[in-house]
Amino acid sequence: MAADATTAEVGVSVRARARRRSGSSYPSWFFLPAAIIYGALFMYPTFASLFFSLTRWTLFEAQFIGLENFAQFFREPFLIKGLINTLIYAFVTSGLKVVLGMLLGVLLTSQIIGRGYLRSVVFFPVLVSTIGIGITFTVMMHPTQGLINETLALFGIKGPGWLTDPNLALLSVAFVDVWKGVGLATVIYMAGIVSIPQEYFEASKIDGATPWQNFWGITLPLARPATVTVVILSLIGGLRSFDLIWAMTRGGPGFTSDVIASVIYKQYQAGFYGLSTAGNVVLFVMVAIIVVPLSVWLNRREVEQ
Repeated sequence: MAADATTAEVGVSVRARARRRSGSSYPSWFFLPAAIIYGALFMYPTFASLFFSLTRWTLFEAQFIGLENFAQFFREPFLIKGLINTLIYAFVTSGLKVVLGMLLGVLLTSQIIGRGYLRSVVFFPVLVSTIGIGITFTVMMHPTQGLINETLALFGIKGPGWLTDPNLALLSVAFVDVWKGVGLATVIYMAGIVSIPQEYFEASKIDGATPWQNFWGITLPLARPATVTVVILSLIGGLRSFDLIWAMTRGGPGFTSDVIASVIYKQYQAGFYGLSTAGNVVLFVMVAIIVVPLSVWLNRREVEQ
């Protein structure tokens, strides 16, 4: 009996050492269900898209044509316009979410009256359907009967065609996107700010620091992890944006507010499945090229600091 107990103890010890060497306290097969789901829902569709982007396909057949879809994609002026609009939209929305999210995060973690109510108000748009918001703001931004222009008319100001002016349509949708998404950025910043040890602020108060000095010297650098998170999430969301743009402008007027996702959808509607799949691959590569190096650079700087 003693020998059996000793053998069992040795076996447990060996398994424990093996788990420590692998860096995990769980057996490897525990990760198998997640790996299967990840492979079925992400890896397989990704490689399937890469294959079908090289073909001219329908629901019943696929003809291999090499890189012709990609060549045609970059020959089409409205596709290039969609690519440029995607970059503009992504950087405008992510930049405004970072700035406004930081300012609102500082405000809503300070000792102001009605702080809990204001937090609810700021976060509420995140919970509302994107399509619902798009339809609502389409009505509000109507050039002659919209609430926004009618309010401006009370002050003698003639409102522009927010969604009908080719120079304003994309930016108008971007501002609505910011209004909807800034609540999430604010919550992330609030979590980052309240995690800052209060000893820093107490020491700065003793030194006679101003609120601006507290913000610039303490809050901004120590909330950097929140900034990295907001930048990455907002940028990915902006590059992949489709539903709000489609609900408000459908890419119009003309192609002036088209982004890659809306162009891809129009190609699917028209039956150009191979070309639209190539557009999906271009979008995936563009997101990876922009986000992955940016994430590595931001996280490396965070570690260095």
